[in-house]
Amino acid sequence: MRTSQFLISTLKEDPKEAAVESHRLMLRAGMIRQIASGVYTWLPTGMRVLSKVINIVREEMNKTGALEIAMPMVQPADLWKESGRYEKYGPELCRFKDRKQNEFCLGPTHEEVVTDIARREVKSARQLPLCLYQIQNKFRDEIRPRFGVMRGREFLMKDAYSFHTDKESLAKTYQDMYDAYSRVFTRMGLEFRPVEADTGSIGGNHSHEFQALAEAGEDTIAWSDGSNYAANIEMAEALAPEYDREPCADAYSEVATPGCHTVDEAAKALGVESEKVLKSLIVHGNKKEDGKHELVMICLRGNHELNEVKAIKIDGINDPLEMATEEEIAEFTGAHTGSLGPVGFKGRILVDRTADKMSNFACGANKTGFHLINVNWDRDVPNYEVFDLRNVEEGDKSPDGKGTLHLRKGIEVGQVFMLGTKYSEAMKCTVKDENGKDVPMIMGCYGIGVTRAIAAVIEQHHDDRGIIWPESIAPFKVAIIAIKPSKSQIVKDTAEQLYKQLLQAGVEVIYDDRDERPGVMFADMELMGIPHIVTIGEKSLNDGNIEYKLRKTGEKENIQASNALDIILSKLEK
Repeated sequence: MRTSQFLISTLKEDPKEAAVESHRLMLRAGMIRQIASGVYTWLPTGMRVLSKVINIVREEMNKTGALEIAMPMVQPADLWKESGRYEKYGPELCRFKDRKQNEFCLGPTHEEVVTDIARREVKSARQLPLCLYQIQNKFRDEIRPRFGVMRGREFLMKDAYSFHTDKESLAKTYQDMYDAYSRVFTRMGLEFRPVEADTGSIGGNHSHEFQALAEAGEDTIAWSDGSNYAANIEMAEALAPEYDREPCADAYSEVATPGCHTVDEAAKALGVESEKVLKSLIVHGNKKEDGKHELVMICLRGNHELNEVKAIKIDGINDPLEMATEEEIAEFTGAHTGSLGPVGFKGRILVDRTADKMSNFACGANKTGFHLINVNWDRDVPNYEVFDLRNVEEGDKSPDGKGTLHLRKGIEVGQVFMLGTKYSEAMKCTVKDENGKDVPMIMGCYGIGVTRAIAAVIEQHHDDRGIIWPESIAPFKVAIIAIKPSKSQIVKDTAEQLYKQLLQAGVEVIYDDRDERPGVMFADMELMGIPHIVTIGEKSLNDGNIEYKLRKTGEKENIQASNALDIILSKLEK
């Protein structure tokens, strides 16, 4: 491809709206342009990368025996009402009506549609297992789209769905998909970790996320230095401390703490560390007969953070987790939110495992502007329940008993789920068993965020000059830069000859034939991340050489012009 025939859309300046490197570089390299909040056009350079990633995904999916289909982005609301997700999914589901007032939605995922296909098309258990996949745009009306295509509203996803008659068959397909995903991300050049994950709104009882390690990631993963254990922080178990409580000291007493609304403020006023202050939160429980929610207190050690996913899995806690309002708290306790504590609290009390080991601690007095000191469980708070409620921290013991946990930021680029019968039961997607009885099909679900994965690659592969593409997904493998060919026939002829030779050899090459300064051409090819850059100038040619540069390392070398094709081919990944 000649640059004179290609749309080079590079930018010299950093876009002000870009907060992460992948967004900045995708805009600067001319890969994408925003047309609305969280909605992007893919330009030719970006499209070449996107097509290569799609091909990798398609190849690995086909190896598993999955069958490709294409489902509509526009979905009837009736299917979502059948599954029970139409209201529960929340405002991210974009709902609308057509001219006949029929309700529809833009698909953020396709469990309902594919379940409808299976119940219509699968006539016999002999047709199972069956795995169907598509590579198609999705739309989720994110409240705050950000980070470019990493969290956009419209995005490209590969989603696959499998149907089975037994759990053993599901487990095999699950492993096949797990292995295929590992191959996909390896071929893309990603450093990633599969981690145990929460199933979220999709449902199911077992899931793994594939997390690309990057500081720009919105997820936190915990991994052990003594085993293969790895989990999203939402799922990582925080073990109970092995030490016992200290003996009770004097009876608790009340201390004035005016203006103290946080744990740190209370700790400073009381002259203790935050670990000695109890953090008390009040959340919604089940609804009562009067339509109001029960109020439940959650207690954590002051320096720990609540894990909401763990909390909503406790019976009686509202899903999604909702904090009680200041008005509800004031009516129930008579106190400000910064002065709450378990002593005398009249509702249900849930205590984290580590907080359960606290003794002689400080907590809110349920009286605005006051805290209690020397509080102890059992003696002062007789009724409470103990659960794992906090996020793990750096240095915690691994839940499998092997090694210590470390935390890393990650970008979720894929996830696999064992769905079970959540959708097939709700939508009556059944097949007859050996006794002729209709039984719901057992399902699996498997997704790859194709466009997000590209952003993750850039987060891991860039420098101060631009993107450094792994060769497998680079828009072009080789760039040819000719220095002032209009003023040197030998430069022009050598560049043209090498360009034609590379094309004949099946190499994806971009020949910069623009009438630009050399610095501009060098900057653009490096910004675009072309792995191999060849520079042809008259001075080097006088010595029989041309310059070769490996983008990844920046190393340069002179190679013989007469043997350039073979030398360049030898440097390409096989």
